[in-house]
Amino acid sequence: MEFTEELSHQRKSDQDRAAILANPGFGDFFTDHTAVIDWTASEDGVTGTWDNARVEPYGPISLDPAASVLHYGQEIFEGLKAYRHADGSIWTFRPYANAARLNRSAERLALPQLDEEAFVESLRRLVKADVEWVPSGDGEALYLRPFMIATEAFLGVRAAREVSFRVIASPAGNYFGGELKPVGIWVSHHYARAGRGGTGAAKCGGNYAASLVAQLEAEQNGCKQVLFLDPFNDEAVEELGGMNVFFVMKGGKLVTPRLTGTILEGVTRSSIIQLAKDRGMEVEERTITLGEWRAGIASGDIEEVFACGTAAVITPIGVLKNGEEHIGNPEAPAGEVTMALRTELLGIQTGVVADRHGWLEKLA
Repeated sequence: MEFTEELSHQRKSDQDRAAILANPGFGDFFTDHTAVIDWTASEDGVTGTWDNARVEPYGPISLDPAASVLHYGQEIFEGLKAYRHADGSIWTFRPYANAARLNRSAERLALPQLDEEAFVESLRRLVKADVEWVPSGDGEALYLRPFMIATEAFLGVRAAREVSFRVIASPAGNYFGGELKPVGIWVSHHYARAGRGGTGAAKCGGNYAASLVAQLEAEQNGCKQVLFLDPFNDEAVEELGGMNVFFVMKGGKLVTPRLTGTILEGVTRSSIIQLAKDRGMEVEERTITLGEWRAGIASGDIEEVFACGTAAVITPIGVLKNGEEHIGNPEAPAGEVTMALRTELLGIQTGVVADRHGWLEKLA
């Protein structure tokens, strides 16, 4: 797919960009450009054509008030990072896995499939245009947000016949800010992130919108994230508002909830499973309940718990707040296995550890 390029005449100055990169936060600032590809359906309303691939100045999107995305939430997105290596080159981590997941999400939301090479090329073109925005600080990266939205102006309930795929980018520091230390997690008993047969395995905005009221509850109780359970399966642990969960068991086994269709298959999750197996660890994907979490912490059968995702990479969990009950120790240090896996994964992403699985893709 050929991309055209229209560079912005209103780029941030070197001074303004440097001030942003000195304290980027997460998702607070955006680069000067965006990558875009448009899709239009054929007469059958099912097949169609991607065209008009371009890089253009970052700015507001013009949408008709009747655009399908505004009424029926027909949209999906992805998240991945671009890292500056020691030689100045820019690399991203497993972009084809993100491209494949985008297409799985698209199938569930009745959106068109995008060629994986076009997906990766859109990242490459955007990073090339905004290469000065990629930070070089410890734990910092350029967060890439590809997304697909239904743009057709039509109020009938059917799949849209006009769609836009876009990529924006934001310099990113530590997701939870400051020094890495175990976080507190709030257990939600009143809300569900997704239901059986729903969109839990897709990365779509509706799942996150459904999680926000529970996230507010978590913050009101001094927690960084919220844990969702399956109340119809003995309070089985599913995932956090935006991350998967892992347990390090006594004896070294790594356990994570199995994918049931209500849990997002994280790229970081699958990478951790592979790295753990490389270390000779037994990895088990199975149902694990809130009761087992409670009993395992009390008995010592669960030695470490951590969360993982693109934004936070790997973050240790210190305490689980279940109403007035606290499971774990908020003052406990991060676990040895947790930090070893985090160090290795970040090392691969930043180019200081050998990429033996061929996960890295050079962007610039």
